[in-house]
Amino acid sequence: MKTTFAVVLTAIALGASPSILAAESAAHNHSHGSAEPTKLHLNAGKKWATDAPLRKAMNDINQAMAKAIPAIHKNQFGNDDYQALATTISEKVAYAIQNCKLEPQADAMLHVVIADLMEGAETMRGTTSKSPHDGAVQAIEALKAYGKYFQHTGWKAAKG
Repeated sequence: MKTTFAVVLTAIALGASPSILAAESAAHNHSHGSAEPTKLHLNAGKKWATDAPLRKAMNDINQAMAKAIPAIHKNQFGNDDYQALATTISEKVAYAIQNCKLEPQADAMLHVVIADLMEGAETMRGTTSKSPHDGAVQAIEALKAYGKYFQHTGWKAAKG
């Protein structure tokens, strides 16, 4: 994944918006020559392999979402809270991009999840026409998809 997302990492470091990052990652040509998938699918009926850095990043995002959900449901999650949650998601995605090394097809599948996480983070930041709550829902759905399509022992996505 290091070579796959070098442009995205630079953009994150420079403060680019997540939608730009998602678009950049989707448009990025892989050095391994695979096309970006538009829909998640299993690997011949099995979940895609993960590695320790990816599992750490996803656990951290999942824990941040799980902690936020009660306040979100009570409408006690303010703009600053959404901003902080979006930043956490972006930072953890950047960590995964920098450190995980998946085989090319698993990496391509992960791009779909990452794009949804980053789009959710952007929505939480208030940069789309949707509500920040909608961004949180999108992030939760991305976490559910991750658990459905990727091997991660003990994974339970935060419940929205």
